[in-house]
Amino acid sequence: MRVALSVIAASAVLALAGCGSSGDGSTNPPPSPQPTAKAQDFPSAKGKTLTSLRADLPAGPILAPTTVGSLEVGDNRVAFALRDRANKLLNGADVALYTTDHDGGNVKGPYLAHTESLNVQTQFRAQNADAEPVGSLYVAMVPIRKAGKRVITGVARLDGRLVATTGFELTIPKRGQKGRPPNVGDKAIDVHTPTIASVGGDAAKISTRIPPADPMLKDDLASVVGKKPIVLVFATPQLCQSRICGPVVDVAMQVQSDYGDKATFIQQEIYKNNKIADGYTPQVNAWRLPTEPWIFVIGKDGRVMSRFEGAVSVGELERAVAAATKET
Repeated sequence: MRVALSVIAASAVLALAGCGSSGDGSTNPPPSPQPTAKAQDFPSAKGKTLTSLRADLPAGPILAPTTVGSLEVGDNRVAFALRDRANKLLNGADVALYTTDHDGGNVKGPYLAHTESLNVQTQFRAQNADAEPVGSLYVAMVPIRKAGKRVITGVARLDGRLVATTGFELTIPKRGQKGRPPNVGDKAIDVHTPTIASVGGDAAKISTRIPPADPMLKDDLASVVGKKPIVLVFATPQLCQSRICGPVVDVAMQVQSDYGDKATFIQQEIYKNNKIADGYTPQVNAWRLPTEPWIFVIGKDGRVMSRFEGAVSVGELERAVAAATKET
């Protein structure tokens, strides 16, 4: 069911650090950040192969994606970190992504990345958010126009010079292909989710976060879908293979503090009985998730309005929730 999470997403360990945005009762989301570079700052893809695109560029950092299971034909949010050869995170670079066919032909790009702050306020950080601190995440919108094997690679400007990042290859499915997670516009899959009440008040049974995500454990999805906007978070802070789940739940907790009166926030664990050996929960299987974590923002009409695989910033989630609650 799950893609090569241990190979790809686990290499993209991200976390949330420090203190910062929102959490003060305001429901005005921060504006979407813009790339600091321009397309002309990077090599043109016209008439290039992957080899010729990178021919004059020295080898640069590792491109570590946190989005692998959500990519398909259409416009894709690609979130990633950069690591140097000593495996240290690199922030503050100008980066553009390119796509190519399996053989290095049909180069498309550059697709400029912008930086999303991964800060959360201290009061929303869990005790088991033990992933390595990092201040930001790179995000680019990457169009993919056909199914099949596709390579995503990048060019970064570091210390005033352009360098080639590593890349990764995925088999891109067609949009709407069976067996995929719900996409924007699809109806939310109507399943029951456990609540504090359903487990006799013991929140630790249904949330491995320390402390449990109580504000996100009060409502059963099946009882609220189609009645109110919903933020559905599939994540297991204690057992996450990618170590991104804890920080993602922290992000959702901060956004819930601002929008909890306008939308229902639900955390759903990944494994039955919070044990990996027991397999995935019925909810994870029903939503056909190939990786973790995922967040789905569902409108009042019961349809998915936005979705995020892997790491996500407070700003990104706030903007999505603001759009879903705009008319409520």
